[in-house]
Formats: sequence, structure tokens, C-alpha cells
Amino acid sequence: VQLQASGGGLVQPGGSLRLSCAASGFTFDDYYIGWFRQAPGKEREGVASHGDVHKMTCFAEFAKDRFTVSSGTDKNTVYLNMNNLKPEDTAMYYCAARSKDRRGGFVCPPRATSYSDWGQGTLVTVSS
Repeated sequence: VQLQASGGGLVQPGGSLRLSCAASGFTFDDYYIGWFRQAPGKEREGVASHGDVHKMTCFAEFAKDRFTVSSGTDKNTVYLNMNNLKPEDTAMYYCAARSKDRRGGFVCPPRATSYSDWGQGTLVTVSS
């Protein structure tokens, strides 16, 4: 199971970014995906978790109404769409996978300890 997050960058407050999470070695159909972030000096926190992006999604309170998730047509990529970004959204963002075979099922709100497979992060900086 390999994951690769990408799409981070520098954006002005109020702007948007779309982060990608690409999968190799597995299919998203068999895994739940979690999105997390970690700001300097802070603990890693859950942003969102999802199964089928059309049926099963969960967002942290700060992400509701601003962030969405979507899937690519190739079914090997999922996206975290972030709108109305704020300076406090500045962090390293990660995607992670949790097998649907694991006891406990879908975890909402997302908890980092519930995910065993992690990709490298992508840095999001929100600044004017």
C-alpha cells in the first residue's frame, strides 16, 4: 500500500487548493481514506475521512463548509478540495489509508491512530 499526497503550495487567504492522494498497490474500494494535517509545534489533527466520496464522508468542524472530497476518473486518486483558506490552515497535509477489513469500520471523526498506511505530506502555506 503506497500513498502519495501532492498539490500543496502557497496560497493567499481566501484562496483555494486541491490536494491529491494517489494510490498504488491497492484500490480505494477496499480502504477508507483519512486526511490529516500537522502545523509546526502542534499535534497531527484529522481533517476528513471518507469511503465512497459520494456516500460516506466526515469532516472536522473547521473543515465543514470549506473543504470537500472528490475522486478522480481513474479511481486511483482522491482529492481534498480546500476553499476559503485561512492562515490557520497552514500545515503539512497527509493522506492515509485504513483497510475496510479492520475492526471498527469507518472512523468519524478521523483519528490518526486508526490509520496504518501513510503517504508523505504536502505543505500548504496560506499567507499574503
